[in-house]
Amino acid sequence: MVSPFADIASVILEPDPYIKCESVAQLHAQFDSLNFDSQSNEPSKEIASPGYPATLQLVAPRELKRRGIQSQQGRNILMHSIAHIEFNAINLALDAAYRFKNQPTDYYRDWISIAADETRHFSMIHDYLKQHDCEYGDYPAHNGLWQMAVDTQHDIVARMALVPRVLEARGLDVTPAIIEKLERVNDHLAVAILTVIYQDEIAHVDAGSRWFFYQCKQKKFEPRSTFMNMVEQYLHGELRGPFNVSARLQAGFDEFEMAAIDERYG
Repeated sequence: MVSPFADIASVILEPDPYIKCESVAQLHAQFDSLNFDSQSNEPSKEIASPGYPATLQLVAPRELKRRGIQSQQGRNILMHSIAHIEFNAINLALDAAYRFKNQPTDYYRDWISIAADETRHFSMIHDYLKQHDCEYGDYPAHNGLWQMAVDTQHDIVARMALVPRVLEARGLDVTPAIIEKLERVNDHLAVAILTVIYQDEIAHVDAGSRWFFYQCKQKKFEPRSTFMNMVEQYLHGELRGPFNVSARLQAGFDEFEMAAIDERYG
């Protein structure tokens, strides 16, 4: 059987959202026929940047315009920014499978499944945008989301600590407030979409937590101090609160860990 790693890399590099989403669906459907033992000793090549639509302008976060969501254009800008997050989440989930070899089969199963979920999220938001005369790529987006993949490409413990348990977990913290704001302007479709994403992301962060603890056990690392050390090393201690404790407790954090995180970063 052919190694799946090259196929996964090609999907990460694919710029067309429709082709990327369809390719992820195929990977997910064919998972049981994939042979992750093939080429497991060959190092994965660095991917400096995933594929993005040619129309998408990537800028520094400070250059992004912010608009109120009372207007449809403001809501389009908000949903476009979330579409960009979900598009990057596809790439990050795929890269977790591509980057780190010699892992249990269930590790690859989880990240390909998560990538499939992220394509569904992206597609729902993209459909919303199209219903309101907008496409992914119509507004600028910030260029920092992939950087964490580059920074942690050499260290699976750091990757599992910082992508699901920091970047994705941040979505658990902020999404309920966004949903409340959209409810106040009666955008029921956007509310329904973000509610689905929020529930799915709890499971995604939980999967990241599970594999973080697995890697710590393999390497005989103490998980709580390791997580804190990763935040200090890679994020210079910038872990933003307030934290959605109830969602994080469902997503693999425990009460002692959340108390320590809240004390230091809340």
